[in-house]
Amino acid sequence: QVQLVESGGGLVQPGGSLRLSCAASGFIFSINAMGWYRQAPGKQREWVATITMGSSTDYADSVKGRFTISRDNAKNTLYLQMNNLKPEDTAVYYCRMLRSGSWGQGTQVNVSS
Repeated sequence: QVQLVESGGGLVQPGGSLRLSCAASGFIFSINAMGWYRQAPGKQREWVATITMGSSTDYADSVKGRFTISRDNAKNTLYLQMNNLKPEDTAVYYCRMLRSGSWGQGTQVNVSS
């Protein structure tokens, strides 16, 4: 079955960087569009970025220019490079296989001084 395992979260100061990873298994990763979402405390889960099978990307306005989504099909892994982090980026970050709607368990990102 589809399995998605996020990692790479942690505590970082404002202006810092983190790279999240999502290890995928149970499906043909290379032919599936993938996405990153996040959920801040007390808020609904929101879309962050998408990458297609052909590696076309799209971003929420709030992260455009700061975050980069990428994929390594040889490693069945999805990435989210996050630069110039802000306190409002604090959230649990989830990866998602868009076709099936499957979610990972999430990884916590805290941006604080």
